[in-house]
Amino acid sequence: MSKIVGVDVGGTFTDLIVLDDVTGAVRIAKVPSTPENQAFGVLSAIEQGGAALDEIETIVHGTTVTTNALLERKIATCGLITTKGFRDSLELGRRTRPNPYGLIGSFECLIPRNLRLEAIERMDSDGEIVTKLDEQSVRDAVQQLIEAGVESLVIHFLHSYINDAHERRAEEIAREMWPNNYVTRGSAIMAEYREYERGTTAMINASVQPVLDRYIKRLRDELQGRGYAHDLLVMQGNGGTVSAEAIS
Repeated sequence: MSKIVGVDVGGTFTDLIVLDDVTGAVRIAKVPSTPENQAFGVLSAIEQGGAALDEIETIVHGTTVTTNALLERKIATCGLITTKGFRDSLELGRRTRPNPYGLIGSFECLIPRNLRLEAIERMDSDGEIVTKLDEQSVRDAVQQLIEAGVESLVIHFLHSYINDAHERRAEEIAREMWPNNYVTRGSAIMAEYREYERGTTAMINASVQPVLDRYIKRLRDELQGRGYAHDLLVMQGNGGTVSAEAIS
């Protein structure tokens, strides 16, 4: 096991580099990506690169799978539970001008209005409770979204960046009922002020999380089934890597 593989999956091509840690030899490969199952493109690139899976010590994987899914709107069906009276905040955004900064075009929220529901609660900007969380309203909203066939859930309450007690409790309730692990709490993703920016970040995370999870699981299964015995490392936006187990 002397080889290190770096692979990048794009929408059109999958690029790979193989480094032999003993001899210093380097080989590269470029194959068409396989949108129906991107794992096949990775395996094809490894084969073309001349690396047997049982000889590979490390695979470092970068991908635009989630970026492409977002751009093409091939994302998971998401639902939102937010503070009562604020279900439209993520759609309204900060469009205070008809054409801000000369930009044109239309904006469509990733979560349709019928899947943006409300829970009774309110926190003020100092983190003080104005209205106590109504836990039954959370349960009702979760149940409604489950019945609507939603796959991924976002919980995003007003001023949770300074006090996330209500969001945390709502998340606990949701996870007791939700049929999978795709529950995103806004303050866990970005605990910073500005409801639109924090909510949008959480919404994007929720929309691509199932897409990436399914892809990574397929890739890990294919690699392990063909003889790769080590962890799969996935590139992060900060330039570092994380174990594929932390993603799924």
